[in-house]
Amino acid sequence: MSIRFGLIVGLLFAILVTYLGSINPARVHITLGGDWALDVPVMALAVVAFGAGAVLAFGLGVLREAIRPRSRRSPVEPPTVASARPAEDTTRLPAPGRGHAERDSLVERRRWAEAVEVQTSLVQRAPREQRVAEEEVLAGLHYELARERLEKSDRVGAASHLKESLRLQPGFVPAALLLGDVHLKAGEAREALRVWERAAEASQAALPLLGRLEQLHRAEGRPTRMISLYQEALARHPENQAFAFGLGRVYFELAMLDEAAEQFQKMEVRAPDLPQIHAYLGAILERRGQLRDAMEEYRRALRLSDSVEWPHRCAACGAGHSRWTDRCPSCRCWNTFRP
Repeated sequence: MSIRFGLIVGLLFAILVTYLGSINPARVHITLGGDWALDVPVMALAVVAFGAGAVLAFGLGVLREAIRPRSRRSPVEPPTVASARPAEDTTRLPAPGRGHAERDSLVERRRWAEAVEVQTSLVQRAPREQRVAEEEVLAGLHYELARERLEKSDRVGAASHLKESLRLQPGFVPAALLLGDVHLKAGEAREALRVWERAAEASQAALPLLGRLEQLHRAEGRPTRMISLYQEALARHPENQAFAFGLGRVYFELAMLDEAAEQFQKMEVRAPDLPQIHAYLGAILERRGQLRDAMEEYRRALRLSDSVEWPHRCAACGAGHSRWTDRCPSCRCWNTFRP
């Protein structure tokens, strides 16, 4: 803006000098040295002097404009950098993996309440594709915290954490089993039944849940419901030998020996080396008075195994176990054992 203004002033001055020169023809004699001299009009001399000053002013203006942007940027840039650093500090986001390491340390020390707090933060920050896995861990931590509350006789607090565990993972069998037991001890059999039935549906009829439901139906004198419990599960999962075995066992406990024998014999064709089958076939033969055949079945069962529990395997790491458990002893994952 100052350069343009200078040019306008110079142009106006040149016009003025031209006009004055036309009406003032006086001249000035200038000696430059030796015999060299000039006879110059006064107005021309004035124009030359003004022009030299204008050129000098113009040069200084250009130089100042070239330097000014740098002088403007220098005081602005440092505050921008300085202001960015506090913004990063105030968020306090942990480095990748730090939250998980802190959680694992808390789990090892069984500080469940703090572990739940850290894991809740991890779930909130987890990408969509990782959120389910993080929620499974959080469900397990709520379950452990509920067990801790029960040890301190805090039934209400325990129930709250168990419900949160099931909200995160409706098929979380350990939490469902424990919450049903809490309701049952409080005399709330209907609530226990509701919890176990919902979890059984969400977990595709996990064997421990069917066992709890069977016990409740037996205690309330509903034998037909005990039978239909396993029939329905077997209809949904016809390849599941554990459900087939449960149905045969219920038949046997209800003294329905023909139905029990038929069920176990069908299983024997598909799984001849399961000791549980031969143990029950021996018991059926014994009740029928066929002692020699019964003893042979018992011997077969003992040769195959010294346990009548149904074996389970961890879905996370593949480790086998002689019975169901809430947490895998090998990989320490919750709710992963399948028959």
